Amino acid sequence: MTPQRKNDFSQGSIAKNILSLAIPLTVAQLTVVLYNVVDRAFIGHIDAVGRDAFTGIGLVMPATYIITAFANLCGTGGAPLFSIARGQGRDRRAAQIMGVSFTLLLLLGAVLTIGFYLFQTPFLYLVGGSDETVVHARDYLQIYLIGVIPVMIGLGMNPFINAQGFGKVGMTTTLLGAVINLILDPIFIFVLHMGVQGAALATVIAQTCSAVWVLLFLTGRKAVLRLDRESLGLDGPILRRVCGLGLTGFTFSITNSLVQALGNAQLQAYGGASGGDLYVAAMTAIVSVREIVFQPIRGLTQGAQPVIGYNYGAGRYSRVRESVRFLTAACLGYNVLVWALLLAFPRAFILLFNDDPGLLAVGVPAMRVYYAAYVMMSFQMIGQNTFVALGRAKSAVFFSLFRKVILVTPLLLLLPRLWGMGAYGVFAAEPVSDVIGGAACFITMMCTVWREMKRPDEPAPAPAGASLQE
Repeated sequence: MTPQRKNDFSQGSIAKNILSLAIPLTVAQLTVVLYNVVDRAFIGHIDAVGRDAFTGIGLVMPATYIITAFANLCGTGGAPLFSIARGQGRDRRAAQIMGVSFTLLLLLGAVLTIGFYLFQTPFLYLVGGSDETVVHARDYLQIYLIGVIPVMIGLGMNPFINAQGFGKVGMTTTLLGAVINLILDPIFIFVLHMGVQGAALATVIAQTCSAVWVLLFLTGRKAVLRLDRESLGLDGPILRRVCGLGLTGFTFSITNSLVQALGNAQLQAYGGASGGDLYVAAMTAIVSVREIVFQPIRGLTQGAQPVIGYNYGAGRYSRVRESVRFLTAACLGYNVLVWALLLAFPRAFILLFNDDPGLLAVGVPAMRVYYAAYVMMSFQMIGQNTFVALGRAKSAVFFSLFRKVILVTPLLLLLPRLWGMGAYGVFAAEPVSDVIGGAACFITMMCTVWREMKRPDEPAPAPAGASLQE
């Protein structure tokens, strides 16, 4: 009973409950982002070939998003089911869920590795590569693919550590990899003169260390439930539920890959014979900055999910409303500050990755266009994660698809043709989708969830498992 009382989110300060979960999540997520962003920063400063090499890494990003998507499918789908089974006292069932998720990770990792090895060159041209940049992208990707299975184990199995209540151990997984990558990158790139291949090798070693750490813990004595041979396999019903629940995280990452690939291709098409690579490099820098500044918002919204869901299940609707109000104020406050900094100092952010005059000339105005309505992303994340917290997976998936597929994809194709915008129309697709998508998601949440939460608090909890039926 003690663990339940300790994690009773129907008591105490809402802000404290949310922040106690959000801060470790944010730290962990930022360190995951550092895997790729640190690589890009070092690669962008390689003498003579820095800009082309940096652009080449931008071509690899859609591949990394795809790999992350499949890791999320297993991790974000399996870990909540694992927690529910543990809460029901069905430890053997929980172990099976973890085993099925791990088996699926290994199979998907093997398929992705083989697929990218076979089709890496056409894939890199498809996502906006040129003869000058594909050579660097291929040098990086060929080594990076060695680490596909380790990175999927680290991302996909770490949630099972957190689900057992070992938050600090889970955070150490990502810190370990980030620190190793940060140390090895400059050694391999500049001291051993390995260039792009050195950056990829550093990442593979770091990811492997994280994966080993995760497996040692999950198979060790400190784990509440261990990953064992008996739990491995592909049980049909469990597999379907893992994939169904993991669809939200999968959709988020896979649509990021789609948008990044299409955006790069459009920039090549409208950037001109000599300017396409410059615009792709600018987009790579802009997206890299976004990955960093976005993580606190993701940490806040994901940290609020257990608090919102717990109070909804306990019938404490007034605390659900209070949680949403705090989340809205915190996200807006942070995003307004970030928004102002990005628009005021775009040059400083681009210089983190490369100091090429051509890149700065293109990148500074492009960044101001791209982030013109960034503050509206707060409303998208608040609405979408509130739907997730209340188990409304269909609504969450819809608004993720609505923004990235229904809005951004047509805008990427249409805006470059209008009013002579050209390549800058590709960057303009983002603020337009931020405004429409953010407003639609938040207003829908307010008209549905918020109205429901105005009912009086109830002493009885909601029926167990109802959130998984949608």
